[in-house]
Amino acid sequence: MKKRPERYEQHVPPHGNADADGGDPAPDSLDETWRTLPPGVGPTPPEQPDPYAYPRQPDPRRQDARDQDPRGQAPRGQAPYERDPYERYQRPEGDRRPERDRRPERYQRPEPYRLPEYPEQGPHQERYGEGYREGYAEQAPYPGRYPEQAPYPDPPGVPGRRTGPESGSGAPAGVEWPAAPPAGTAAPETVPAPAPAPAGDHDGATGPDRTATTVPTLGAPRHSGPKPPLYAPHPGRLPSVRDDLDAAVLPDIVVDGATYPGLTVRAASVRGDSHRYESGPRQDSLCVARLGGPGEENGLLLLAVADGVGSAARSHVGSQDVCRRIALFLDPYADEVTAALRAGDRPTLGALVNSAVGSAAEGLTQRVNQRGGRPAEHATTLRGLLVPLDPELRERAWFTVGDGGAALLRDGVWDTDVFGEEQAGSGVIDTGTAALPGSRFARSGIHGPAAPGDVFVLCTDGLSTPLAGDAGMRDFLAAAWGRGEVPGPVDFLWQFQYRVKSYDDDRTAVCLWEDPAGRRDTV
Repeated sequence: MKKRPERYEQHVPPHGNADADGGDPAPDSLDETWRTLPPGVGPTPPEQPDPYAYPRQPDPRRQDARDQDPRGQAPRGQAPYERDPYERYQRPEGDRRPERDRRPERYQRPEPYRLPEYPEQGPHQERYGEGYREGYAEQAPYPGRYPEQAPYPDPPGVPGRRTGPESGSGAPAGVEWPAAPPAGTAAPETVPAPAPAPAGDHDGATGPDRTATTVPTLGAPRHSGPKPPLYAPHPGRLPSVRDDLDAAVLPDIVVDGATYPGLTVRAASVRGDSHRYESGPRQDSLCVARLGGPGEENGLLLLAVADGVGSAARSHVGSQDVCRRIALFLDPYADEVTAALRAGDRPTLGALVNSAVGSAAEGLTQRVNQRGGRPAEHATTLRGLLVPLDPELRERAWFTVGDGGAALLRDGVWDTDVFGEEQAGSGVIDTGTAALPGSRFARSGIHGPAAPGDVFVLCTDGLSTPLAGDAGMRDFLAAAWGRGEVPGPVDFLWQFQYRVKSYDDDRTAVCLWEDPAGRRDTV
């Protein structure tokens, strides 16, 4: 067996007050026990160095914290601070007054402000005398300063007004003022002068009654039947900007027009009663644009209406976009369209129209796809009329995509099927579902020659349907538009809004008036 080292064989006395053999008594405390252990065993003596190599932060709670640097880097007096941050600032013993009472040396408090004492007799009293304040109105004008501005006398001949010597003004040469009534006598009664004649009246002619308080108004639009429709005939609730900005900024009513030698255009688009009630947008759009270069022999009028499909959520955007794209595409081909009309070339005209419709549909599809939308939500119908400005050319080109209407008023008689769209035996204009951008082809043709006094109406089904089915509307519009006189924009809008019960869709129409005398030289 391996022998242990000698240091492990040292005798350790047992616990207790004395060992078993009667040796020295055992230690009574733990400190005495640690002292009896060999060197190197037990706690670290206090003489050993601090194991923390970095200076410790001062503890503000210690009493000696004021004698240390705030960062624990240097004792007090050696830190780069001017004063100890823990030392409270003490005001010098010699100056204990409050801050507001201390003043710089040689400071003198200013004297209180006193009103200046004016002399009892001012300059105005020296000039006008002591009675200036009491009788200011009776004093003479400022003497010697403005001699040319003497008081002007009242014009002669006005009863009840007098300017005499007592007021300091004299009568002009050759004018005698009426004598004043004696004291205690009442002045004679005066008759008011007659009111001056209204401006613009000459030679004693009587003008309009400018004191009238009533102004003539058109009132609510006329209606068919004994009772008007239940919807109010004025703009209703508006779409919300938060829901659809494009719908919110669309106007409720649009009125447009143009005038050329022998041709007059009136156009209007009105939001339907149902859309007004339901806060929906106006889905119809119209276009009245001039195409071609300068000069009437090369000019061309584009009259178009577009009806957004009611089931498409963004059809109000599609109808406007298609109208702009059709005008943009056909403008460079205005001369070709005019040449095709002169020659009666229907195939060439159809090719140009189909190219324009296909380009508009493709442009709308690309725009919607770039914005992450669906082209079917922008579905819209389209129909247009191309009218040459040349006085010798009386033919017009037409094209249609989808439903709508075209009517002709000639000699007081309506023709509601100009393009041959009625179904056999139905008497109702075609209500097909063809629409852009799904449909890329259009029906086209040539209408004419136009007769003097014709009124051509190009419209959406909001007007074409009641016009074909209600005799009251046909009679009213024939009397309003077939008299040979073109109504003004306001009158046209009021006549155009003739109401028929159960027809509450958007209504859009572009009307073209031919000169009744057949002349193209009047504007």
